[in-house]
Amino acid sequence: MKKILIPLDFSETSDNAFVYALEMAKLLKAELVLLHTFELPVVDTQAMSFNYATIYNTIELANFEHFKEKLPQLRSMASERKLDHIPMNHILMDGDLLNNIKKVVVEENIDLVVMGTNGAEGWFDTLLGTNTGAVLTNVEVPVLSVPADAQYKKIETIAFTTRFRPKDIEALHKVLFYAKKFQAQVKCLYVKTIDSDVNSETINRWKSHFEDEENLQFFIIPDEDVQRTIEDFLDNQNADMLAMLTYKRNFFVELFTTTTTQKLSYYLKTPILALHE
Repeated sequence: MKKILIPLDFSETSDNAFVYALEMAKLLKAELVLLHTFELPVVDTQAMSFNYATIYNTIELANFEHFKEKLPQLRSMASERKLDHIPMNHILMDGDLLNNIKKVVVEENIDLVVMGTNGAEGWFDTLLGTNTGAVLTNVEVPVLSVPADAQYKKIETIAFTTRFRPKDIEALHKVLFYAKKFQAQVKCLYVKTIDSDVNSETINRWKSHFEDEENLQFFIIPDEDVQRTIEDFLDNQNADMLAMLTYKRNFFVELFTTTTTQKLSYYLKTPILALHE
């Protein structure tokens, strides 16, 4: 692990995500890349009497000044947590947030993206809208989404949802990598519905594959309500992080859009680590 990207919009939500990014950087011995993006307005140059370059320069300067003013606050936050030794680089870019994130991920060889999601009523829109949801499903590296109401504490338990598909094996290895860095336990959950195509042979093969992993436990829970079972599991196991493979977008969307899980958006304080195929 070398670099963690943290997009910032200078809100309390992104400040909260910044705290998580700091703690991740400490545990993973990584440096932070702070990204602030802004979009230029569409200007009808024929209708305006002044030069478009003037508008561009003015907006860019204003964003630069705002960014510059915010940096001491971020460094103070790091100092309060005794994490001011974490290397931090800063990038200011104009343009679409998702495209800029994807560009920085490639150019800076980013290993992990950490970004905040708005809690309560706005959590659904933010998660599946143009910002965090787009990043979760379009960026190739793992993305940790941090709910606004989450308060960082030592990560001791990571829940991982699986369907025992072959591609889940690599994802679980990634989760175990993080768990070892965090000195955390991984609790792997499979919700077995009536139409499940996973047999005991497959489950036993998985357990055999991971038999040397002392910090891993498997839980097979029969239930028809997958979403509610995941919610209850997070609560009962005191999970500090939920890891999911986004190999099937409609499942990921369904998980957070059903009536049953509307409650999740109100009390969820568990960061979600989205892994990609």
